[in-house]
Amino acid sequence: MADFSQFAGRACPEWYVTPQLGIFIHWGMFAVPAFAPPGQSITQLFETAYDDAFVQGPYAEWYENALRDPDSPTSAHHRATWGDIPYTAFRAPFEKAAEAFDANAWADLFQAAGAKYVVFVTKHHDGYCLWPTAVENPWRPGWHSKRDFVGELADAVRARGMRFGLYYSGGLDWTAHPRLIRNLGEMFAGIPTDQAYRDYAAAQVRELIDRYQPCVLWNDIGWPNDEDLPDLFAHYYAVVPDGVINDRWMGNAALFEGLRDPAACEAFNAMVKARIAASGVHGGGGAKPPHCDFRTVEYGSGAHIVDEKWESTRGLGLAFGYNAAEATDDYLTGQGLIDLHAEVTAGGGNLLVNVGPRADGSIPEIQSETLLALGRTLEPSRSS
Repeated sequence: MADFSQFAGRACPEWYVTPQLGIFIHWGMFAVPAFAPPGQSITQLFETAYDDAFVQGPYAEWYENALRDPDSPTSAHHRATWGDIPYTAFRAPFEKAAEAFDANAWADLFQAAGAKYVVFVTKHHDGYCLWPTAVENPWRPGWHSKRDFVGELADAVRARGMRFGLYYSGGLDWTAHPRLIRNLGEMFAGIPTDQAYRDYAAAQVRELIDRYQPCVLWNDIGWPNDEDLPDLFAHYYAVVPDGVINDRWMGNAALFEGLRDPAACEAFNAMVKARIAASGVHGGGGAKPPHCDFRTVEYGSGAHIVDEKWESTRGLGLAFGYNAAEATDDYLTGQGLIDLHAEVTAGGGNLLVNVGPRADGSIPEIQSETLLALGRTLEPSRSS
């Protein structure tokens, strides 16, 4: 049994407790095809099309997964646009386009928006790393950038007085465990639990901690085994004493492995659908992990979370990664973002709003102008 008692009573650091704006960045190979079916949020789909939400949904950063379903809108788009090339073929055009990446331009925008901290996606579910990691991928050697995008952005953000945090997809890595995911049961079944992946993920997160000292350690989906977490968390706090850890570290390996049985997965999904029908997607609040510094709600409100620090995260549109198919109406307006920020911070939460840059690193005007509109309203408080 993993021992989290050493973290009992740890107070969330004051810098993070103060309600504020953070910027999330999802950027990677998925910005080359830049497609997902627009029009419905993932929250809506969990309520109306739960069984196929992850292949029908608007998350462009899940392109590789949706491509595994030959009947998905993404597969139809891919055949018409790209023919039969594999997802891995997008690496070369991404790396070519990414030569134009300008960390200072991003940091200038985020500062002007009024952000206090920035969280950068270092590795999403496709397993491709945006830093020159020394931890070799056992399933796809060399699956990382040569350029240190993480380090360049860390320097630019900190030079402007903002804090810098990191996202890592510990729960899903499609180089280690490629399988079609259509719903939450299949998502948890897709978390690799073998020792090779446990060692790989832990070594990469330690490398990120030691190399970049992130103020936020933001894991996604889950973790292959919770036995590894107390030592990892202790190492993080030793390196970054005022750092914060999010709540997406569930490491129930027995559950993940059990859900690979179709009958067990069906029963799990039936339970989840019943809960959604009874109290909505976010109504239950989710199970509290053995340790975290804050709770996260995705495309929803954290008003139901009592006596805990929380954040609300969402894209400026319906996707996190850039989706060229999104319509203007799928995006928050400047006033919409201003209102959302006011609502979240008034309730004690942080708003972690996401930008999805194009493959060349440029941030679409429909996103940047919305951020700047919020920044103009926050300017008096920043200068006081």
